[in-house]
Amino acid sequence: MDLYVMNCELLATCSALGYLEGDTYHKEPDCLESVKDLIRYLRHEDDTRDTRQQLGAGQILQNDLLPIITQHSQDKSLFDACIRLMVNLTQPALLCFGKVPDDPTVRHHFLEVVSYLQAYKEAFANEKVFGVLSETLYTLLQLDWEQRQEEDNLLIERILLLVRNVLHVPADPYEEKNVDDDASVHDKLLWAIHMSGLDDLIKFLASAQSEQQWSMHVLEVISLMFRDQTPELLVSAGQARSAQEKQRDAQELEALRQKEQAEKRSRTLQRGTRHSRFGGSYVVQGLKSIGEKDVIYHRGLHNFKNYTHDEGKAVRRVPKRKLHARDSEGKRRSALNVRLFLREFCMDFLENCYNRLMYLVKEGLIREQAQQHDETYYLWALSFFMAFNRGNGFRADLVSETMSIRAFHFIERNITNYYEMMLTDRKEASSWSRRMHLALKAYQELLLTVNEMDRSRDEDIRQSANVIKSNIFYLMEYREIFLTLLRKFDETKQPRTFLRDLVESTHLFLRMLERFCKGRNNLVVQRKRVKRKKSKGRKNPTAAETTPEALEETWGAVAEELRATNFQLSEALTEGAVPFDAASETPLEEQRTEAMVRVQDTLLNRRGPEALGLLRAAREVWPEGDVFGSADVEPEEELELLKQILTANLPRPTPPEPGMEEEDGELEEEEELESVRVSETEFNFLDFIKRFANPNIVRPYLLLLRSYSQNSPHTNHCITRMLHRLAVDLKMDALLFQLSVFCLFNKILGDPAATAYKELVTFAKFVLNRFFALTAKNNKAFVELLFWKSVGAAREMTEGYSKPGEGEGSNKKAKWTPEEEDELRTLYEEHRDSEVPDIVETLLPLLSNTTRTRRQVVAQLVAMGLVDSVKELKKQRKGTRIVLWTEEQEEELQMLFEEFKDSDDVLGKILKKVTAKRSRARMVDKLLSMGLVSDRRELHKKRRRNPNAPGKSAAMGMTEEEFLAHLPGGLTEEPMDDEEEVEEEDEEESEGEERERQAPAARGRKSWMAERESMVEKNASLRTMVYTLRQEGMSGPLLWLQNCLNRTADHREEEGLFQPVPIVPLTEENEDAMEKKSFQRLLRKIGVRAPADEQESFWRIPAQMRPSQLRGAAEVLSPSQDALAAGAEESEQPTPGSPIQEQQQGEADSHEQRAQALRALLLARKMKQPSASAEHTDFAPVEDSDSAPHRSSEKKTSTKRSRVVLDSDEDEEDSPLTMDLGADGGADSDREAHSAPAKRKRQRVLIDDDEDD
Repeated sequence: MDLYVMNCELLATCSALGYLEGDTYHKEPDCLESVKDLIRYLRHEDDTRDTRQQLGAGQILQNDLLPIITQHSQDKSLFDACIRLMVNLTQPALLCFGKVPDDPTVRHHFLEVVSYLQAYKEAFANEKVFGVLSETLYTLLQLDWEQRQEEDNLLIERILLLVRNVLHVPADPYEEKNVDDDASVHDKLLWAIHMSGLDDLIKFLASAQSEQQWSMHVLEVISLMFRDQTPELLVSAGQARSAQEKQRDAQELEALRQKEQAEKRSRTLQRGTRHSRFGGSYVVQGLKSIGEKDVIYHRGLHNFKNYTHDEGKAVRRVPKRKLHARDSEGKRRSALNVRLFLREFCMDFLENCYNRLMYLVKEGLIREQAQQHDETYYLWALSFFMAFNRGNGFRADLVSETMSIRAFHFIERNITNYYEMMLTDRKEASSWSRRMHLALKAYQELLLTVNEMDRSRDEDIRQSANVIKSNIFYLMEYREIFLTLLRKFDETKQPRTFLRDLVESTHLFLRMLERFCKGRNNLVVQRKRVKRKKSKGRKNPTAAETTPEALEETWGAVAEELRATNFQLSEALTEGAVPFDAASETPLEEQRTEAMVRVQDTLLNRRGPEALGLLRAAREVWPEGDVFGSADVEPEEELELLKQILTANLPRPTPPEPGMEEEDGELEEEEELESVRVSETEFNFLDFIKRFANPNIVRPYLLLLRSYSQNSPHTNHCITRMLHRLAVDLKMDALLFQLSVFCLFNKILGDPAATAYKELVTFAKFVLNRFFALTAKNNKAFVELLFWKSVGAAREMTEGYSKPGEGEGSNKKAKWTPEEEDELRTLYEEHRDSEVPDIVETLLPLLSNTTRTRRQVVAQLVAMGLVDSVKELKKQRKGTRIVLWTEEQEEELQMLFEEFKDSDDVLGKILKKVTAKRSRARMVDKLLSMGLVSDRRELHKKRRRNPNAPGKSAAMGMTEEEFLAHLPGGLTEEPMDDEEEVEEEDEEESEGEERERQAPAARGRKSWMAERESMVEKNASLRTMVYTLRQEGMSGPLLWLQNCLNRTADHREEEGLFQPVPIVPLTEENEDAMEKKSFQRLLRKIGVRAPADEQESFWRIPAQMRPSQLRGAAEVLSPSQDALAAGAEESEQPTPGSPIQEQQQGEADSHEQRAQALRALLLARKMKQPSASAEHTDFAPVEDSDSAPHRSSEKKTSTKRSRVVLDSDEDEEDSPLTMDLGADGGADSDREAHSAPAKRKRQRVLIDDDEDD
């Protein structure tokens, strides 16, 4: 910009500053006011920065401001004003314009400002200027805090900002075309700083405790001082070249010489020795041109190998968004004296300032006391000075502040943040990419330093390195970071240098991890899984749903469903119906309308019972006006009310605005991300490497391999090592069978300097040999070259293709034939209204295809439209909810008790008639708490004798306790703990009630006796097996097995943990017994599980066996039971198949023998387990039921029945032990034990009373 264009007022103000005569500057009287006016003009400049440009064109800083501060520094006010003005003039152009402008006109102004800044930087490369600045700064720092004024602190900050602004000015590549070791403008500026002593003041500010407020300014200045330097060049400055460096340079020169000679030889072979004047035109047969004729080639034959159809075509312009990101400006080697001074500065800084300054800066960043993006200076300083320390005689104590887990965490968090911002802020993606590159280099330097510590001679340093490695290898975030960065690499946003550092860092991390795993048998690491929940939004009904025809159809389905349930609601629906929110700010009247809308939505979704539950709950909340019906409404009236609600045109709330939905979505996402499930697992290095076998990870490696000739040997080694891990270690060489990869291998193999890349050449030959060996078996391999392949496709390519629907990883939907669909539909319609607790478990055994799983059946029911959602078929969770009783419910319970207190089954009749359904246990507790009954036994079902059964004796069908009670001087049992009868869960009791309802009302005596004989035979066979084994000399193994069962029972009672327990024989006698078939049959009989597969070596006590079952099994193995079993076999057991009439005739003779046997058994049981009662064991007592007298028909007795209640949630076979349970119970018990389903989740014994029909 020319001077004549300058604004008149601005020109007059500049003229009033003064003038330069020779080397002396004469200031005008109004100089101070003129400087302040210039500051005021800059404050009000326009968007083109016209004032700044005019001052730069007029060279006000070079000709006026710098002479003023050098010659008139004693004028403090003028000096302060000039420093303020220069800070403003030298601020970076990016701060002036906000960003690099896209508009050409504004970009021109931007470049003008940059050019003026470069002229300012050259003018500042003067020792006098920095001498004045350093003297002023030194004087100010000499003042104590008590003497230092606010103006002094401002001047210190402005001087530091001025130095930072001048150092920040970029170099002009067109003006500074200097070679290495030549002094650039930046080098001259650094030398002026050094000669003025300002570098010493900077080190003082970094180390002084009283000057810690300038820590961020100091770090910015230092980072800009070393902007063009590399730690390796500074370490080697002034030192003789090492042997390794000489060897490396010799190798590079040799590679270049070989390449040049190879090209020279190829050119010689291409041309003949004689020169041909005939250039030649040739017809290329078989290669068609644009028309039908062959191509005519007008050049020499030696050039034909480079022929392509693209010759002469216009080069297609690559879109801007697809251009590859450019690398930052390369580093250059400064003059030797500058490098020596910087080397000394680094050594002093590490020795005295590094740890303290980095601590202060880190604290400021964490507390958010710094400006935006100031963490980049911290990341640069960390990587630069730690690299310098590593190369200059590594000392861990000099960088101890940044060598910690906190540093790893800080950098990892910044990498993640930069990556997310690069995706969201697409306009500034390149800036975020550069910041992420800085963070990656810092992370790489931390790993290199840990690796260096691991090779230290000091044991303490090696131990510290092991602690750090244990932490970074344990946490998932540090292991996954390289996988994520490789998978998400984008060449349009991230430059090639970023990819190079990423590949080298990954190589280093894997090498450290592999070495760490080799010294340990098992490495436990952390694993995290994010649990995401899908938000459920209520949608308004569509117009198709609200047509009269659709509403009529919906109402028909809902009414049919409600009538089928007899208007009775389950406990879950009754308790889950909440029509209003007491904590909400919404008025009660509006909530009433919302409740009405909810009822209508539920009806539209054809969920009749849920709508009825909401209606009844809303009636209790809003009883006034009978809006939801009166209190004594009849079921048919409720049905009519629901129909009115369904067809009503209710006011619905307006949908929320899109912005609000986005905010809600963000909040939900945050909540989802916080739901992280953390667990520990054993680490396998090979499994971790398998995660790199992904085309999205292999592709960046091959992208970097394309520039193999420009890569360093170490970079090429890192690439080759990773590809070698995949192709050789994992045997997934087929991942590299891709045409572009083979073209690259062909280029490497044909390179004249291929001898310099021996590792790459060897690997390329290996992959190609593997491919051509595969083509002999798979002729489709050539077609596969056109595509990138996943692991599954690569395995199919090498091992053979599988048919559709086959293969290990096939997760295709199971197919259902039309016949199977009809069968499923029929079964579902039959059992839909049967009120079974789990309809899916009911349908599974009834299907003709027994291989169907629960998941497949549920999915097919949803697909066929028989159910609306999978949630409707979810397994019912065990356990009950605690619900308070209302006064009405208590009055109803008292009324029902008064009505049925004289009946045989008081509790059963109450449960059937009560309105609010509750479990049997809750009902018993409530009756006791209300004082209606004093003992649980009053609620037991009363048994009645059958007077029409002929020939029954008084003792026929009695249990041990009843029989002993009638004996003269007989032993009586201690009172039993009745509380266990109601401790079972609600689902089990409801299942028991369901079974009772489904059981026939009367059972024939003949079938009862047949089941009785079968159960007694099984118990007798178990006792016989124990007796036989004891006769064979296995008393020791039997005693060992009995102790194992008792110990397991004690452990499960104390700890409450039910896990499979292996039975490990430790003696030779026990090992021999475990190998015998007879002993194994006994184990199966009592419920011990055999090894499931080759991975299991020992028999196991199943997790579903309860302590009572285990003690019962142990009791059977006791010697007293054994002797009793032998006596019973010899004297009392009747021959199988004898008719019932013979047993009744010999009843009087065997009555006394049975009494004696039962006395002996009861005495033995009391001596062995004095605290256990008969119902605490799941094993039947030893008695001969076939010869026992039948129950008396003259008296009403109450007997204890052991009923097996089995859940059917999981596919597990019944253990033989469960079939032997309840041998002393009634006929109902035996029948239920035999009719239990084949597949169970767990087994529970419920003690209850019952009567013979």
